[in-house]
Amino acid sequence: MDILIQAIQVLIALSLLLVWLVRPGKETGYRGGDAKNIREEFAVYGLPYWFMITIGFLKIGFALLLIAGLWLSRLIPVSSVGIAILMAGAVIMHIRVKDPLKKSLPALSLLVLSLLVSFYTL
Repeated sequence: MDILIQAIQVLIALSLLLVWLVRPGKETGYRGGDAKNIREEFAVYGLPYWFMITIGFLKIGFALLLIAGLWLSRLIPVSSVGIAILMAGAVIMHIRVKDPLKKSLPALSLLVLSLLVSFYTL
């Protein structure tokens, strides 16, 4: 089971790093409203630019901690719970702007996976 949890940790981390470091300016079918990039997505949610920077910093930081948790297991609970909280917020934002369920699926998937990692490692 440990190897499965570690694989999930890497999957969560790489997903977040891909969105925030590789594809922040790219259009996807999962962005909120009609947003074409992360900055527009946060505007759709009615959130200021500084909040986007803060959330990005937290998601990247927690993703890196989750990877570091492969060697330092005490980092896993804080990073997985932090990601779960952020993903719950993302799902709430999608609901708030009345996005179709499809747009919430990545955040919802990462929420469930983060909770799985959290419960397994607490």
